[in-house]
Amino acid sequence: MAMTMHVDVVSAEEAIFSGAAKMLFAPGVMGDLGIMPRHAPLLTRIKPGEVRILTPDDEEQFYYVSGGMLEIQPEAVTILADTAIRAKDIDEAAALEAKERAEKALADRSGEIDYATTEAELAEALAQLQAIQRLKKKLGR
Repeated sequence: MAMTMHVDVVSAEEAIFSGAAKMLFAPGVMGDLGIMPRHAPLLTRIKPGEVRILTPDDEEQFYYVSGGMLEIQPEAVTILADTAIRAKDIDEAAALEAKERAEKALADRSGEIDYATTEAELAEALAQLQAIQRLKKKLGR
């Protein structure tokens, strides 16, 4: 049997995943992280993006996180996300609309907008769309 670690992915709303995993991939603020059992302890922030979990039966599960914290212990990994959504539950139309709205606001230099907030909204929409595209590719759609 392959070595595994316990993984918890939780948000303010709910616990979205709790179980064994062979590997986990997460979007750290300093770069993407690949985590396997017995990884060195680490505490880091995560940015909006996709979390992939490889379960013991070699099934890949995809989640979108909007940021938060990642704690790694040798036998356990915890993701405390601001928002966490299963990739299959993301509303693609809403994500596309948010992306277009943010791009339009950034292109319109005459209006008074909060550029940092708008850029964060754009990054979040793009990360959601990326998670959807990877899920579609995996499912062959």
